[in-house]
Amino acid sequence: MKRPRRKVLTTTLILLCICAAAIFAAHLAFRPPDMTGRSVSAAIPASDRTTLGRAVTAAAGNVPHDSGVMPLLTGLDALGARIAVIRAAEETLDLQYYIWQRDATGLTLLTELHAAADRGVRIRLLLDDNGIAGLDADLAALNTLPTVEVRLFNPFILRRPKSLGFAFDFLRLNRRMHNKSLTADGAVTILGGRNIGDIYFSFGAGPHYLDTDVLAVGAVAADAGADFDGYWASGSAYPAELILPDAPGGLERTQADADRLTESDDWLAHRAAVRSAPLMDKLAQGAAVLEWAPVTLMSDDPAKGLGKVRTRDLLYAQLMRLMASPDRSVDIVSAYFVPGRRLTERLARLAGEGRRVRVLTNSQEATDVLVVHSAYVKYRPALLRGGVALFEMRATAGTPREPRVPGASTRASLHSKTVTVDGERIFIGSFNLDPRSVMLNTEMGVMIESRRVAAQVNEGLDRVLPTLSYGPVLDDRGRIVWHQPAGDDPVTIHRTEPGTNLAQRVFLWLLGRLPIEWLL
Repeated sequence: MKRPRRKVLTTTLILLCICAAAIFAAHLAFRPPDMTGRSVSAAIPASDRTTLGRAVTAAAGNVPHDSGVMPLLTGLDALGARIAVIRAAEETLDLQYYIWQRDATGLTLLTELHAAADRGVRIRLLLDDNGIAGLDADLAALNTLPTVEVRLFNPFILRRPKSLGFAFDFLRLNRRMHNKSLTADGAVTILGGRNIGDIYFSFGAGPHYLDTDVLAVGAVAADAGADFDGYWASGSAYPAELILPDAPGGLERTQADADRLTESDDWLAHRAAVRSAPLMDKLAQGAAVLEWAPVTLMSDDPAKGLGKVRTRDLLYAQLMRLMASPDRSVDIVSAYFVPGRRLTERLARLAGEGRRVRVLTNSQEATDVLVVHSAYVKYRPALLRGGVALFEMRATAGTPREPRVPGASTRASLHSKTVTVDGERIFIGSFNLDPRSVMLNTEMGVMIESRRVAAQVNEGLDRVLPTLSYGPVLDDRGRIVWHQPAGDDPVTIHRTEPGTNLAQRVFLWLLGRLPIEWLL
């Protein structure tokens, strides 16, 4: 009996050694390339040489603060603002995104960048390599233009299948750049929660994301440029030509595919809606529609992408200081919400001290990352017992801020990330309150000290979203029930996760047993 067992152990040990050797060999074979000789560049400050620079300089001379902001609350406004800013750029465009999809809006914005490059605009495009599926040829071709540089953050050296790279380079590839920003001529920047793709700009038949961006001018735009420089020069930003194969004819294919995807009646209706959106009229009015206020850029050190940054230097630490001692209230909007024990205790303590604490996140039926929801539900009972008011976005509610466009989806999923303190200070950015944003992904955003902006963004939380969300509460027996709508006088009370069936709830429970919360 001992010999067969010994033989099995020997065989297992040999197989493990072979696997370990294969992983080690792949790790050596697919190491990131040497970046010696990588070009060096820096943000160009706003000046009177450009139309945007002159406009911002003139406006800033008559206001009490050096930064002006305008929330972008709809997908139409967010897309229109990006196109308008790209077209207005005369000297520089710096873009930094986690996801850039190869769909109608993604290809449209790539062709806008191509047109800007043809005007002589210097373009620096930094993309996270985990979120550019299908774009290798488009980006390689764009990178050949004389005024364009493309870099990839923590790139996958093995291009197909990219996911196999996690097997032999997990520690590096598990760290992603989640930042989203677009800065033009050192004068104007757009940042927040939206990536580039149809689902972020309310186009197409798929579920749409309810999200929040901000357009900002003045000093904060200069800060965004300096922050971009840090990421551009970081040890995680690799020139595209070192990673991507050549793509002859790539620019022509990009344009042809963009034309094909945007020739439908639905796209023409969407483009017309973007052009007629209220934001376009507001931008034409200039500085009068901006809120001039103290604005602070908050961003992770790009060294976080290599795991080489101190915890106290992380954006999370800055957010916790913002939330440390509110006078009246804290409102959190986080698409992916996994607070962990310490933040759960902090929020419960604030509620117990008489502060109003509200959290809006996705319901199980609305979330697009079910495993994150499985971690959130572990903390839901303690949050409710502690007096925290929870709202869970319904999937079938539609996007309450969005005007209806022919062909657009009526299904919604929350993607916004904001924190409001006392109705006077608001953080808008890319940061979810979950372990991945805290420790693994790089993040950024702005803290705006303005009651007007906080009220604009929080209007949904105050008035609209409660009618389009589930409200989990504790019943007399301490069990969770869900009010629909979330309010004092619900029409329906659900005693299980609403919008789900037994199989989905069992699967959620099984996911919650996995020891992977630190990855979420």
